[in-house]
Amino acid sequence: MGTYSEADLKRFCENVLIKVGMSHENASVAADSLVKANLEGVDSHGISRLPIYVKRFNDRRINVNPDIKMTEQTASVLLVDGNNGLGHVVSYQAIVKGIEMAKQSGITAIAIKNSNHFGTASYFCQLACEQNLACIGFTNSPPGIAPWGGKHAFFGTNPIAFGFPTGNNQPVIIDLSTSIAARGKIILAAKQGKSIPDGWAIDEDGLPTNDAEAALRGSVLPLGGAKGSALALAVEILTGILSGAAFGPHVKNLYHEAETEGANVGHFFILLDIEKFMNLSTFFTSLEHLLIEMKEIPKVPGTDEIRYPGERRKRDRERRQVEGIELTSSVESELTCIGDDYNVPFPKPISVEKI
Repeated sequence: MGTYSEADLKRFCENVLIKVGMSHENASVAADSLVKANLEGVDSHGISRLPIYVKRFNDRRINVNPDIKMTEQTASVLLVDGNNGLGHVVSYQAIVKGIEMAKQSGITAIAIKNSNHFGTASYFCQLACEQNLACIGFTNSPPGIAPWGGKHAFFGTNPIAFGFPTGNNQPVIIDLSTSIAARGKIILAAKQGKSIPDGWAIDEDGLPTNDAEAALRGSVLPLGGAKGSALALAVEILTGILSGAAFGPHVKNLYHEAETEGANVGHFFILLDIEKFMNLSTFFTSLEHLLIEMKEIPKVPGTDEIRYPGERRKRDRERRQVEGIELTSSVESELTCIGDDYNVPFPKPISVEKI
């Protein structure tokens, strides 16, 4: 493994995307989202995704500079056609517009179609929290989860995310897939030739497997059995049906070479301006009391601390900003090749002392 600085990786990612043809502004957004995932310990959604995005830009399965259309249906409903753009860029522009609307109306619902993979849902929740708005985010994805009792993948892993500002730069961020594990973790394990834990997936025959490659050909299992399957269905209805995007098995997979059409991924966000509901300082004080009381309950043996969702992300981010971001040799190799293709040198590893 090599260790790299946040700034070097972000600069590399941004420069590659610009060389591919993306505008400076959009490249900055995409690079920020990808590297922030690495900073927060979500490496499966970080810079390791850059090669597949570049490949799909080149074969025109993703529009490198989309003409994004936004329609304000009402003061609190925003419809977005992403024009087959990268999901990070489409969702960023939609969230920025949605925040503006929510500050006027108090609440905004955003339905997005004709998009692609958007990285971590938490990234967009954090953008809202920076403006003291709460956010609920959903996205569908290519088939990855079999419906409960089924043998073949049908639903996407369909993440659900929540973001709540706390007033102290450490928002409550909940970001989870409706599968027992994010499919990106299995993709990363397959790249690294690693096995996956028991209970994560089944193979093509519906049998439990620890083989990441077999899991990708089969299905990830839903979180909590039938409950996770039900949540995946709800997300599919919001992001696929209500937005007018593709749904279920009709969402295309970026990793399938035989596909030629755009993925037509759907996203759905709900933004809430807290000040339209109550005094902001009252909200922060009440939320602080809730979190303190939660953290002070007696702990089970072996537990040093009760953390709320978002604390680990912040601690990982602060640590990696100082110690650097570790990349596996396989990811390093892929990124080096991409850099060679576009005459963008991949940065050299750095020691902690040099950061």
